Amino acid sequence: MNKVTLIGRLTKEPELRFTPGSGASVTSITLAVDKYNTKTGQKEADFVPVVIWGKQAESTANYMSKGSQMAISGRIQTRSYDAKDGTKRYVTEVVATEVQFLSKSNNNDVSNLDTFGGGDFEEDITPVDDGTMPF
Repeated sequence: MNKVTLIGRLTKEPELRFTPGSGASVTSITLAVDKYNTKTGQKEADFVPVVIWGKQAESTANYMSKGSQMAISGRIQTRSYDAKDGTKRYVTEVVATEVQFLSKSNNNDVSNLDTFGGGDFEEDITPVDDGTMPF
């Protein structure tokens, strides 16, 4: 089984392209995904390249920006190509099959953003009790 689910923040603006011939839309992004280093006790990040195809690619390019939080589900793909210098290069990336927008950020400094939102949610919540709730 080849399935991966990631939640992270975009490290740069999405790159929308159209394939020659068919004109299919494809967007390339890099997600910064938090991880915890048990040896140092510090939070670190993995930077995962993701490829998104079709309508989801266009939506990602139109609505997401650097620092935006996304969840993606897809499969890991490894491919190779011959570089201009004649060497063979290998690329491992996630090909997204499902994309979910979790937040939109206007902040261009990704380094100070917490991948999982963090913060105290209680201060943002306003209780609503209009007397019509049955529980």
